[in-house]
Amino acid sequence: MSTRLSSLVLGGVLGLLAVPACDLDIPDLNNPGLDQLQDNPTPGNVNAAATGMLVGQRGSKSAATGLVNQLGILGRESYDFDANDGRFVTELIQGTLQKGSPFGGIFWAANYTNLRNGNVILHALEKLNVFDTAAKADAEKSAMRGYVHTLQAMEFLTLVITHYDTGEVIDVDHPLGAPLGAIAAKADVYKEINRLLELGQMELAAGGDSFTFPLSPGYAGFDDPPDFILVNRAIKAQVAVYIASASTDPTERMTNYTAALDALGASFLNDVPGSMGQPGGMTPFSFNTGPSYSYSTGAGDAVNGLFNRKSVFAHQSFLTDVVKDGTMKPIDARYTAKIKNLVGDDGKPTTVTSTNDDSLTTGLGFNMYTSAASPIPIIRNEELILLEAEALWFTGDHTMALDKLDVVRTGSGKLPAIDRSTVTDDASFVTALMYERRYSLMYEGGHRWIDLRRFGLPIPLDDPSHKVNLRFPIPQGECDARQNPPECSVKSTDPIKS
Repeated sequence: MSTRLSSLVLGGVLGLLAVPACDLDIPDLNNPGLDQLQDNPTPGNVNAAATGMLVGQRGSKSAATGLVNQLGILGRESYDFDANDGRFVTELIQGTLQKGSPFGGIFWAANYTNLRNGNVILHALEKLNVFDTAAKADAEKSAMRGYVHTLQAMEFLTLVITHYDTGEVIDVDHPLGAPLGAIAAKADVYKEINRLLELGQMELAAGGDSFTFPLSPGYAGFDDPPDFILVNRAIKAQVAVYIASASTDPTERMTNYTAALDALGASFLNDVPGSMGQPGGMTPFSFNTGPSYSYSTGAGDAVNGLFNRKSVFAHQSFLTDVVKDGTMKPIDARYTAKIKNLVGDDGKPTTVTSTNDDSLTTGLGFNMYTSAASPIPIIRNEELILLEAEALWFTGDHTMALDKLDVVRTGSGKLPAIDRSTVTDDASFVTALMYERRYSLMYEGGHRWIDLRRFGLPIPLDDPSHKVNLRFPIPQGECDARQNPPECSVKSTDPIKS
């Protein structure tokens, strides 16, 4: 496949799937492709729709109001001092997320559109019979089902990490215009994510050795069913750790941390620096191995919206908290690779201050996403090793947990190994873990906001008057369609429900 997704997928099938159906049971003459996909699918349009799900998955990740930028601001990783829209400060930092704004009202409609796209594909597969042989048909359909179910799990994961305890809708496989499914509790959403991942793993395992459709360049190395299982298991491990760390029930914590270790063992985890991989044909060790959202400047494709966004800056606390040498010079290689000092026209260090709030000042910028085609990680080997360290600690193997934490600390950070005398209990381990996760995963997908919240730690404020936004509200349109159920009254700043 070329370095961009096909224009057919970008401009055709995916757009067709997102078009609301009219009330009358007549063909949509403006978008006959949707009717064909639903009523008389062909291998060509089903394959195009499957690839198109990656376009939907990529949506709202690199935009100014997308996942990386907004969650980065909420977790105090970044600032966006956009001179043309003060809401990056007034709503995200000073105020409460608004359900009717393009800031607080995001991470819902597009995710559910892609979930529906997946269900359209699954139903189309039931009607599709044009394959070489029955055995091949079964394998190819199973591979596509496993792929769709995995991507659907990832969409639900985005919904639950952003809206968290407000609740999300999981009963979504209905015709447009049918009664709306109920808003489910967070625990039930995680159950549905796990169901989809387990189902997807089994379907991929029965899916032969190739997909019938191309994946994006961001999935290079994971673009056949056996290797896509590695992604499925990586997401499974991430989900299990999220559930475990936020739970107050000892049995649930142990069960999920153990499940995380099992999933990591079946993922693309490689925690042996310098190795040539593991049994099963893994690639040589790299912290950056993993799938990503891909972008390009090709006609019809999308560029990384974080590239050259001159209003985005790194939070000053990255410098305050980084490991330094005796002269107070940062020595963490992750910091020096990803952060840059702001320099004025005179070549001297400078700072910037928000015009909306003079307490927001920084002298740092990001040295990330340096081209319009820069990918954004979905999940990397570096994160898998950190997940492994966390799961090992909370299942009782403290020595191995610190060994794995040191793989990242010494390998990616180029720092001295952890002083074991300083990590003696759960609280001190979480402190050590949070440092490594903060600098390893900075500005990749809101990890600090997610981590502070799941461990019940306070989100630091630049000024006491600022707000702590803990979740995104259910968007106004959804609330109106549901006649404002109780879940719609939950504010972004309300305390998290247990």
